[in-house]
Amino acid sequence: MKRVLLTLSLVFFIGIATFAQRFAYVDSEYILKHIPEYVSAQKQVDALSQQWQKEVDGRFAEIETLYKAYQADQVLLSGEMRKRRENEIVEKEKAAKEFQRIKFGFEGDLYKERVKLIQPIQDRVAKAVQAVAENQQLDMIFDKNSQIVLMYASTRLDKSNDVITRLGYKPGTFAK
Repeated sequence: MKRVLLTLSLVFFIGIATFAQRFAYVDSEYILKHIPEYVSAQKQVDALSQQWQKEVDGRFAEIETLYKAYQADQVLLSGEMRKRRENEIVEKEKAAKEFQRIKFGFEGDLYKERVKLIQPIQDRVAKAVQAVAENQQLDMIFDKNSQIVLMYASTRLDKSNDVITRLGYKPGTFAK
């Protein structure tokens, strides 16, 4: 009998503890749009990306022009001259692909620039989220924009404005 009562009381307390957990969510995209430094950093990264993409496009356009000229002149060229022009086109294509990889590839220049400019801001947001969770005694805070799918979220659980306030910004006005 004591065992049954002990088991029932244990199940009861575990159930209460489960219901006592407090959850909330934030919208990280919404928060970041309220941080002028983030908006500025994102514009810088976008500008770099566009600049480098123009360079990549220019290099490939040059290769296309060389190839078309080669095709037009091919019948007039000697075997040695054809081989030299083909090698020139192949080398320029390799160089263009390498440039593209260096700028846009995994851990390339664009990635490094994004980390340098945006990572400190994201770290500040993470610390503010943690502080909000601790101050409001929340057990978990989910990011509405991450891979976790929320089927339903009550707006009273949205702590995004609290995080924006904690960061020292005014919620409700988007930086442009």
